[in-house]
Amino acid sequence: MSLKNNPTLKSSKIRVGLTIGDPAGIGPAITLRALKILKDKADFTVIGSSFVLAKAAKLLKIIPAPVKLIDLNNVGEKKFNFGSLNAQNGAACLEYLDVALELLKKNKIDCLVTCPISKEAIHLSGANFSGHTEYLALNTGCQDAVMMLINNKLKFSLLTRHIRLRDVSTMLTQKLLENNILNTVKGLKNLFLIKKPRLVVCGVNPHASDNGVIGTEEQNIIIPVIKKLNKKLSGVVIGGVLGADLAISGAAKGEFDCVIAAYHDQALIALKLTDFDSGVNLTLGLPFLRTSPLHGTAFEIASKPVLANPSSLIAAIKLAIKCTLNQRKA
Repeated sequence: MSLKNNPTLKSSKIRVGLTIGDPAGIGPAITLRALKILKDKADFTVIGSSFVLAKAAKLLKIIPAPVKLIDLNNVGEKKFNFGSLNAQNGAACLEYLDVALELLKKNKIDCLVTCPISKEAIHLSGANFSGHTEYLALNTGCQDAVMMLINNKLKFSLLTRHIRLRDVSTMLTQKLLENNILNTVKGLKNLFLIKKPRLVVCGVNPHASDNGVIGTEEQNIIIPVIKKLNKKLSGVVIGGVLGADLAISGAAKGEFDCVIAAYHDQALIALKLTDFDSGVNLTLGLPFLRTSPLHGTAFEIASKPVLANPSSLIAAIKLAIKCTLNQRKA
């Protein structure tokens, strides 16, 4: 890897910024393995630590692909170990993101792909963020960021993200649902070139509450928004409210382009059961395109990087390139 700290456009390829995530996780390993496969597909700038990447490359017994590297040199070498949870690595994650945001602001890269971070390590560092989405949204002034989760079979937009299940109902509002649907429709049109998106909204309660027998969220919050937007949005069809089982099975059959899920596990269980390896997290609503793999830091295998599967990161990089190109066509 080159250590040039000022990436410039030298070709017509999409310029992809790639952060390595938590240095002690599998991010460095899957970065190296993914770039060996995709090095010619884009103009890559890796943001991380040369020491960590060199250590991962040695364990993998590979020669890193010749891509640009911005080395922040922010990991203490003497006490570093893969699989170690600590505040230093949590702080390093955020520093990588800060550099990536600066590159985006200066138009040095076209899109961002982020490797997994540890929320616990970030909290240990003194920062209070529940994930990439929240950090990027805060630092770009985006109030309506939407987490869209994708694999080769399904697309989901999440109404709530990393919160306790008992808090889901209190978080749901008509404004939240309306903004989520509008961002999702925009993303489906601009990033996936779907001219007439078909959405379906999952209920919060079993059987979408059976017309209010089990709960009131569907009647009071979800159905009024669906009716409003079906009238307002020309060429867009919003189905539901349906029980999550019916909504997801319908999407799997091709009846819907995207499912609006009320909470995290409504989407994640289906995605990981149907096709874990192609899973990607795509953030809608930011002023730039950002994707990430659909898994965590996997500290338990980080010291044995040969076990780290790069498939989800590869899918995230490919999607970032594809969606960036589609944005230019939309």
